Amino acid sequence: MPPSPGAFPPIAQYAFLSDCHTSALVAPHGAVEWLCMPRFDAPSIFGALLDREAGSMRIAPAGVQVPLGRRYLPGTLILETTWTTDTGWLVVHDALTITEWAQSGREERGMQRPEVRHESDKTLVRTVSCIDGEVELTLDCRPAFEYGSAPARWEIAEDGEAVASGGSQHVQLATDFELEFDGDRAVGRLSLKEGQSAYAAVCWDPEGGAPRSAPEAHERLGATSDFWRAWLRHGSFPDHPWRIHLQRSAVVLKGLTFAPTGALLAAATTSLPETPGGERNWDYRYSWIRDSSFSLWALHTLGFDEEAAEFAQFVADVVRGSEGKLQIMYGIGGETDLTERTLDHLSGYGGARPVRIGNGAFSQRQNDVWGALLDSVYIHAKAVDHIRDENWELLKAAVEAAIEAWPEPDQGIWEARGEPKHYVSSKLMIWVAIDRGARLARKQGDPELAERWEPIAEQVKAEILERGVRDGVFRQHYETDALDASTLLIPLLRFLPPDDERLLKTVLAIADELTVEGLVLRYLVEETDDGLHGEEATFTICSFWLVSALSEIGERERARLLCEKLLGLAGPLDLFAEELDPRTGRHWGNFPQAFTHLALINAVSHVIADAWRDGEPGEMTAVFSEMRGGREEG
Repeated sequence: MPPSPGAFPPIAQYAFLSDCHTSALVAPHGAVEWLCMPRFDAPSIFGALLDREAGSMRIAPAGVQVPLGRRYLPGTLILETTWTTDTGWLVVHDALTITEWAQSGREERGMQRPEVRHESDKTLVRTVSCIDGEVELTLDCRPAFEYGSAPARWEIAEDGEAVASGGSQHVQLATDFELEFDGDRAVGRLSLKEGQSAYAAVCWDPEGGAPRSAPEAHERLGATSDFWRAWLRHGSFPDHPWRIHLQRSAVVLKGLTFAPTGALLAAATTSLPETPGGERNWDYRYSWIRDSSFSLWALHTLGFDEEAAEFAQFVADVVRGSEGKLQIMYGIGGETDLTERTLDHLSGYGGARPVRIGNGAFSQRQNDVWGALLDSVYIHAKAVDHIRDENWELLKAAVEAAIEAWPEPDQGIWEARGEPKHYVSSKLMIWVAIDRGARLARKQGDPELAERWEPIAEQVKAEILERGVRDGVFRQHYETDALDASTLLIPLLRFLPPDDERLLKTVLAIADELTVEGLVLRYLVEETDDGLHGEEATFTICSFWLVSALSEIGERERARLLCEKLLGLAGPLDLFAEELDPRTGRHWGNFPQAFTHLALINAVSHVIADAWRDGEPGEMTAVFSEMRGGREEG
């Protein structure tokens, strides 16, 4: 249905664009409603995603609200939108362009490693082509700088281009539309006949500048397409119908990578609510250490060793600068101060307030961070077969820090804002830190250190089994009977063998008691002191974890059916937010969500591996060898 005036489109219907420096979201009716510049975590210049008056840019046929179709050009983050009117047909292509890139290779430990290096064009390019008949177009560009707090002031530069400025930000609008200025708006109309093209580009590069013509704009799109496809060719994907989901998730993860540092963002947005009108609205434009082990597993699994190495180096750099006080998250440039504040002038998506920037959880105590760090290094070391000597000293200190943190309660994997607890998932990750540390010590030729750490890992395991299990089921923390979806990580992290009765009972209890319409909740909010009010939807990452856990315990058909259901609930462009309403299928939370796409890769990998073991046709490559956690084989 066409959106009513002032309505917010469903989150999953936005398209995601990226140049690996910043990102944009394009609404289904053709408006760019989110763009921060010059990087992901900078203030927005188009922020209608969080307030309908906070800036947008729309190109569409006059009087038409609903396009005929939208898709990504295969293997890219270039959006193609097809429009039809009573008089003609039109195609719009949108991209954050990448025009300077190089493909090369380097020798590392006897292996030729491909690289696709690039720089951002610092430009949003939108091209329009009439493919039949004649179409009248409208352009409406209304930047609102500094998160919508500074209206645009327009002027014409010496080169004749329109420049908008507000606060400390300014952009150039280059186009072959005939522009008029109406307050903070630049508007234009243009009629195209079959075979004719037009363009509009917003540029924040004071040196390179925007394209000067429609042919040049098309050239930039072509170079951007070449970049994405060249990058994707370096991946390894199985011959399977679900290959398309793996490729799309890989491109999303690349798009959520900040190229200058290799940091992986949790999501491209801030403050998209977890439930309609709710207060659980957070800024996810930062890099979580917790994501590291999942990220490196996924990237190495799909053959993107260079991206894995860059993210691993980003993690190593922030650990080196932490002086033993490792945070759970960092800015994408390695920043440590992520002080949270609210933007009270913004109404929020669908009225959900507050709108937050920064994230107060950066200063929380979360003991699982040590396990995420050591597991990520262990996975990376298995893939590249070495650890840098300067990093080994940091890792030894990290294991000792995990041992020191073992007796202490914390806020847990879900960053609860209630009282600290002895969360089972946190204790599990402390065990992971010590276990992986001992394995790495042996790999580094230090058996004495391994022999000191191994008994401590066994003590942590014994405590978890004694205090974290009730009636044969793993619980949320030591003082409750409540279930928690984070315990689905137990089989994935190789804490117990897959046929252990406690593991079987836990996975099935979560599948039967912590689900709505088959989709998994993090926990029951009425049983959990998370310091917040209201309900939340099911967490899509937890549902994908359940797929992987069911596969691990031998429930292969149940895993396949759940995975099939989840893939069918993707947005129309195969993107996932953080949460799903199990009754309506609507997506909630920040978008697109890296953690969800990482879990998708893990889950799909499990199901494809199960199909291969069961003898289904199709070549099974080394892509899905057992890299996760403590397994030495594979």
